[in-house]
Amino acid sequence: MEPEAIYTVGHSDHTTEEFLALLCLHQIALVVDVRSQPYSRWAPQHNRASLARDLESAGIAYRFMGDSLGGRPGGSATGEGAEEKPDYERMAQSEAYLAGIRALVDLSRTRRLTVMCGEGDHEHCHRHHLITQTLLGRGVSVVHIRPDGTTTPGQLIPRQLSLFG
Repeated sequence: MEPEAIYTVGHSDHTTEEFLALLCLHQIALVVDVRSQPYSRWAPQHNRASLARDLESAGIAYRFMGDSLGGRPGGSATGEGAEEKPDYERMAQSEAYLAGIRALVDLSRTRRLTVMCGEGDHEHCHRHHLITQTLLGRGVSVVHIRPDGTTTPGQLIPRQLSLFG
């Protein structure tokens, strides 16, 4: 069975009720948490244990995959310093990441899911810069759920060509 579109969402600073309403609006059956560190100082209602419990109470499954699909997995893929920008090209080639993508696509064949991170605006998140790019490259449709509940289709980021090797 071909995967349907894979959705993405950021929990942003939504209350639990607002976040659950967003998920229900789009008939999400599974939330795949792709935060490298599944905790929030600013939105503690979205900490891993609390979120999993609230989702389960609402009849929505939860799965943590931040160890393979997180935007800051640690190690050599992120660069040397903590402030350094993640190297998404390098991360996209790691075996752990590729295994995570395969698992995500397999899960999407069984139920409607959303990839969740903290950032409300997908354009400022690895959901867009890393995961969406990989999925689109494999022919999988992506739909981003915005904080207001509207959606926008995932799009490839144009690559700049360099004259210098």
